[in-house]
Amino acid sequence: MVIFYLLRIRKPLVLKLLLLLTFWKQDNIKLLKSAVIYGANSSGKTNLLRGFSTMRQIIISSAKQSSMDGLPVTPFLLNSESTSKPSSFEVLFFTDGKRFRYGFELTQKAVVTEWLFEVLRTKERLLFIRENDKIQVEDAFTEGVNLEQKTRNNALFLAICDQFNGKISGLIMKWFENVRTISGLEHEDYRGFTFSMLKSDKTKHSLMKFFSKLDLGFDKVVVSKNDFNPAFLPKGLPEDILKQMISDLQGKTIVNAETLHKKMNNDGSVAEWLHFDLRTQESSGTNKVFDLSGHVFNTLSMGGVLIIDELDAKLHPLLTNAIVKLFNSKEYNPCNAQLIFATHDTNLLSMGNFRRDQIYFVEKDHYEVSDIYSLAEYKEKDGLKVRKDRSFEKDYIQGRYGAIPFIGNFDNLFKHGTKSKN
Repeated sequence: MVIFYLLRIRKPLVLKLLLLLTFWKQDNIKLLKSAVIYGANSSGKTNLLRGFSTMRQIIISSAKQSSMDGLPVTPFLLNSESTSKPSSFEVLFFTDGKRFRYGFELTQKAVVTEWLFEVLRTKERLLFIRENDKIQVEDAFTEGVNLEQKTRNNALFLAICDQFNGKISGLIMKWFENVRTISGLEHEDYRGFTFSMLKSDKTKHSLMKFFSKLDLGFDKVVVSKNDFNPAFLPKGLPEDILKQMISDLQGKTIVNAETLHKKMNNDGSVAEWLHFDLRTQESSGTNKVFDLSGHVFNTLSMGGVLIIDELDAKLHPLLTNAIVKLFNSKEYNPCNAQLIFATHDTNLLSMGNFRRDQIYFVEKDHYEVSDIYSLAEYKEKDGLKVRKDRSFEKDYIQGRYGAIPFIGNFDNLFKHGTKSKN
């Protein structure tokens, strides 16, 4: 499981995320199961979480690329020096009872530096370090011996070692495979994964129990496969797009979800069961819960880390709170999965879900550089830390901790806009 992330992006203007997740114990270190990130619009929350996704993408796909492929990083563009500097990523994590610190710096063309340390109780042990085309492999990392010359300048040495069945590199690659970053806005992309979870006997019951507890208004979900019918397409599409979609989908099998609702008699008995099309007859919030639930339950049942941007979008605060409680629960989270998410829902701060070391804020400075800090490390004007009995929601809304939008005085604007023409 992850202990904490240290993510540095776009040197030399450094964006840091330090999440000390402290709830259950492993190796005498306490770990938490969730962390929340707040900040104004355009403060850098999305870019921060994209950094996790980018790091994972680079690692997972590295060995599969050709020597001509570029690397998917974008330097910080709002500083004259940083545009030519490499992007830097680093993560410290637990896997298989061991702690590792792994990171790299790269440009769009090549890996500049790369390093791997095993974190012991009182010190770190170097496994390998790379500077451009020079790779130093230590005795404790025998799986990397003689692979230095097989590593392309745009490939990670760790990925090459995994390709040759390295034990340590394989553990690390597997850990990154279990880190998922998803969007709370573009949730339709995850519906197919939820369909697969509903078809599995291992997860179907848990999903249906979850839907029932959320009281979404339906009693069951039925997943069916049907031959494509143009009637399935949404109304009001432009004619050229409609024709193209009909052409592309003709003869294909379409997977669809229907919710079952009770049609009641006046005496309270059930007259019949009605089938509603999930996409067209249920609310956008219900559709989002359905779409995300597959990844939520997969992470809870298998372990790992789930990162969600804009978790609260389209959801009632109580629904967002329910998802958070799943991860904080011993019953529903037996594998100690972890949830990291960005939100604007300040209600969560008043529901007793989070300790100070679980709450993070992202704020831009006057150089347009994003900085992240936790409520546990934030200090008041008197130099003291925030008391744990304070009203976190009220303080945040009032700007006590920063990371809120600066909204100017509209009074003058309205006065000028309504000035008499006489």
